[in-house]
Amino acid sequence: MATDIIKLTVDLAERSYPILIGSGLLQDKALLQQYLGNRQLLLVSNETIAPLYIDTIKSAIGGQRQDQVIVPDGEQYKHMATIESIIDGLMASRHNRTTTLVALGGGVVGDMTGFAAACYQRGVRFVQIPTTLLAQVDSSVGGKTGVNHPLGKNMIGAFHQPAVVLIDTDTLATLPQREFQAGLAEVIKYGLICDAEFFVWLEQNINRLMERDEEALQYAIARSCENKAKVVAADEREGGIRAILNLGHTFGHAIETATQYKTWLHGEAVGFGMIMALDLSQRLDLITAEDVSRGENLIRAAGLPTSPPAGLPDIDAMIELMGMDKKVIDGQLRLVLLRAIGDAFVSSEFAIDQLKQTLRDCLNRSA
Repeated sequence: MATDIIKLTVDLAERSYPILIGSGLLQDKALLQQYLGNRQLLLVSNETIAPLYIDTIKSAIGGQRQDQVIVPDGEQYKHMATIESIIDGLMASRHNRTTTLVALGGGVVGDMTGFAAACYQRGVRFVQIPTTLLAQVDSSVGGKTGVNHPLGKNMIGAFHQPAVVLIDTDTLATLPQREFQAGLAEVIKYGLICDAEFFVWLEQNINRLMERDEEALQYAIARSCENKAKVVAADEREGGIRAILNLGHTFGHAIETATQYKTWLHGEAVGFGMIMALDLSQRLDLITAEDVSRGENLIRAAGLPTSPPAGLPDIDAMIELMGMDKKVIDGQLRLVLLRAIGDAFVSSEFAIDQLKQTLRDCLNRSA
């Protein structure tokens, strides 16, 4: 049985749900029975994660109806064809409106499972069991679900909140180092956008996190989830403040789209995107050179890239890709910028020449 479970709540009135964080959650039969028992289930995982954890979950739940769909592993498979395979699994096994879909994996699995749950019979219950750091601190919380389109990332989807988010920190033991570091980008993001005190803590404890110190990890995950839960509760459908959660994402998504999601992990693109957002914020005289240096130093200490990948298109083409962004309103590109560390806002108040100079300087960096 798991002990010392941290419990947070995403406060959305009748759609509120708990986030449970702790070690050994997937071994806790009573906990899994509480949230998954006595229901028709479809377990959705990928080829990497399923062999590690799916039998443990199935055994803990017991003899109830359990079906599964195993999808390919990778951002390049986050598209409508994979959603169809999940729906096919539901249909073939005759799942009804009382079914629960269980997302077991990283952010790609969570986003697709949630979208399938939102679509199937106009919306059924789903549960998030994130197994990557990035999914644990970000994508599993908040109800954003969806898939990519060749012209833009996450342009097809729905808001559909999970019933519960179960974060077993033990799953991070099997996470490759590169994916772990990619998850740290989203952790750093919370310090930059809304929690200056947490940013200082990260500066002081980044080495402990890189060593996967259990106490430091649980604190960082809980603090990140707490920050995201507050923002989501204030703006569930991203009509206002929730957009600050996209710091670095417009830049990063353009890189991912330009490289067909094959070169960088999402967190790596976000990390470099935050460097570009810091650069533009300083160029607009919003933050100091010291702020930029602190942000970039922490991103570098987390093992994230601070120079661009090869093969990117020219500046105008990158701006065109940035225009395929959900924050664009009436054709106007809007970016998340910083007034200070811990104080983010969304703005279209920048000259295109300033944006081009940021892209030129950052994308011409050498490794």
